[in-house]
Amino acid sequence: MRSPRRKATPKVVGGKVQRKNRVDLSPAYWRVPPGQVVVERLRPGPGHRHILRKSDVETFIGLLPDWDELSKGLRAVLLAPGEGNTDGWCDNGIVAVCAWERELWQKLKIAHVKAHADLLSRLDVRIVRRHDSLGAYDELQWTEPQIRAYQLLHILLHELGHHHDRMTTRSQRAAARGEGYAETYARKYEEVIWSRYLETFDLH
Repeated sequence: MRSPRRKATPKVVGGKVQRKNRVDLSPAYWRVPPGQVVVERLRPGPGHRHILRKSDVETFIGLLPDWDELSKGLRAVLLAPGEGNTDGWCDNGIVAVCAWERELWQKLKIAHVKAHADLLSRLDVRIVRRHDSLGAYDELQWTEPQIRAYQLLHILLHELGHHHDRMTTRSQRAAARGEGYAETYARKYEEVIWSRYLETFDLH
C-alpha cells in the first residue's frame, strides 16, 4: 500500500477537488537487484506534462554526495503521473516526482509560498499577489528551468529524505520521523549541492 507521506502543494483551485491519476506500481520495481536503481518516466496523465527527463534525474543523482549510502534499499525513481495537489511520494523503496500541470504558472496559498521563500528567491521565481472572491493568493510565474530546479532540488530531495528516514530506522519499514525530517533533509542538501547544480543545469 502506498505511503500516505507526500510532498503536497496547497493550490488555489476555487474549492474544487482535483482529479488524481493513480497508477499501479509495476511488479518489476520489486525485483530490482540490490544496488541498482531504475529511473523511469511514466505517462504524465490528463492535464499534466513532465518537465523532467530521465537524463535530468540521472545527472542530478550524480551530483549527490553519499549516494551509495542514500541509495541503499532504493529500487526506483519515477517520473509519475500528476496527482492533483501532490508533488511527489515515497513508497517502500520507490520515490516519485509527479508530473506538472500543463499550465506552468500556479496559484498557491500565501503561507506555503512564505515557507519556501528562500528557494523561490534563489530560483528567481516571479511572485505576484492576486485577489479573487475567496481572498488573496500568490501567483507563481514559473519558467521550465525553474520548475526543473524546484522538482530536483526540493521535491526529489524531500522524497529521498523520506526514504533515508525509513532506511535509518531500526525496522527499515516506515519513515517514522515524518514530514519535518524530509523537509529538513531537502533543505540541507539544497545548500550542499546548489553550486554544483548551477554548474550542471541551466536556470535560464
